[in-house]
Formats: sequence, structure tokens, C-alpha cells
Amino acid sequence: MLIRPELAALTALARGAELDDLPLLAALFTAGDSAARTVVDEVTGWLLAELAAQPLGQVPFRHHSDGSVTTLLLARAGGATLALQAIDGVALARRPEPVSVSFPPVAAWDHVLAGHGWGEVVRLDGFDGGRARLVSVPVELAPGSVSHRSVGSAAQVLRWAEGCLVTLKLQCRLGAGSVTREYRLRDGELLHQAAASARDSRLELTAALLGRMGRTDAAPLLAAMAEEQGSTHLRWQALRECLGLDTALGFAALGAVARRTDDPLAGAALALRNQLIDKYPELGRVLPCPA
Repeated sequence: MLIRPELAALTALARGAELDDLPLLAALFTAGDSAARTVVDEVTGWLLAELAAQPLGQVPFRHHSDGSVTTLLLARAGGATLALQAIDGVALARRPEPVSVSFPPVAAWDHVLAGHGWGEVVRLDGFDGGRARLVSVPVELAPGSVSHRSVGSAAQVLRWAEGCLVTLKLQCRLGAGSVTREYRLRDGELLHQAAASARDSRLELTAALLGRMGRTDAAPLLAAMAEEQGSTHLRWQALRECLGLDTALGFAALGAVARRTDDPLAGAALALRNQLIDKYPELGRVLPCPA
């Protein structure tokens, strides 16, 4: 099973350490190194022995399957995860061709342990007229192959797998408040974006719900959220809902954000403030111009 030093290395990675500086973890994603096979054999051997002895037992690791992709989470520390993934080639072939690709703010390493497959690495190569320029490079997956994808700029799309493709996967989420964006493969049109953090998503939903419920008592909390550091999407959502619940308080928070020269929301906040004053001149008396 996973031992304490490997878990400590995963914690260090989540805190910003480079993989090359973590020998125990780096060995799992070094082509030709037997460390990955050893760890996986230990984990799966122990699990199979326990399940043979206790047929009604429950696997103590978090796991999920959608019929074609099965994932077993081996370890988690902060925003870093180590998982074993098995893809059923027959079930994959029955799926429709992918029409989009998502770019989450994670660094990812893959080490193929068994099976063969083919796919493509899709790279985000800038934007043209609001659409993403997507560049695809074919990639062959075979036992022993190791790949690395950088944060938010590359994604792997699996097209075909023979038999069962088994991969050890390491992912590390980087950048608080970052966003996952999904683009259409055909033309690079943005289809969807969402907070990469489950916590931020829950808080955005909560802020929206408080606004729809007309909870004016929540306005001070929303104003405080808007003025905090962190996810710009969450802060902007909180600011919008605060404005709707308590105009004076929300407008004061808007002005506070606009005055921060180092705040990524300052420009948008100042523009919205000016737009509101143009439409409702009386708001100009709430706070002086932050310019």
C-alpha cells in the first residue's frame, strides 16, 4: 500500500513543490522505472485479497465508474490526487465522438501501465475573435509511456483503446479561483465555464440563491465576500447579489473594489460603478469617485 513518504510527497506537491524535487513521487512517472507497477501491484493485490476473504466488504478508497471509465482514488492531499484509471475499449467505442474539450487549471501526469490506445493532445494556442485556437497533436498510448500536461493549456482526448487501458494518473490543481473552460473542438467556441473549485461553485450557488430569496440580511456577508481575495468569479457574483439586495451597501462594496489598484476586479468594478452613476446619478453621493 501507499506509504507515508509518498503521501508526504503528494502533500508537498499540493503546496507548490516541483515534481522533480520529490523523488518518491517522480519515480512513479518516470519511463522505465518499476516504481509505478510496484505501488499499483501492492494496492490491487491487497484489495483483491481482502475482497476474496470478505466478499461483501467495501473498497476503502473512493471509486467511480460510468460504464467505460473506472477510477480508483489512491491518495489525496490538498489539491493533488493520485489515481488509478481503467478504460474499457469496447465501451469507449460505443460512445459518440467527442465534440468539445475542457481545460481545467491542473497539471497532469499519466503513466500507462497496461493496454494500448490512441488519442490526441489538444493545446490552447491563443484566441482569434473570441474563439480559442486549438492545435491537436496525435498521441499513441502504450505500456510504459509517460506524459505531462501543463496547467490550463493542454488536454488529452482519448479516441480509441484496445482491451483495457490502465493508467496511473497524478493531478495537481493550481491557482485559487481558477476556472475550467470548455471549448468546441470544431471551431473553438466557448461552450461552458465553471469554477474549478467545488467550494467556489457551492458558494456561487449559495450567493445566487440568497439573492433570489431576497435575503437582505445576507447583504453584509455578500459585501464582505466581494471585498475578500480569492476567486474573481465568486467575488463578482457576491457583488452582484449584494447590489440587488441592498443598493447602498452593494454600491459601497463596488467602490471599495474599484479603488484597489492591484485587484483584478478593479477595472470591471469601476466600469460598472460609472455605468450605474450614469443611469442613477443619485448613487454618486454614496462614495466619492475612486479614480
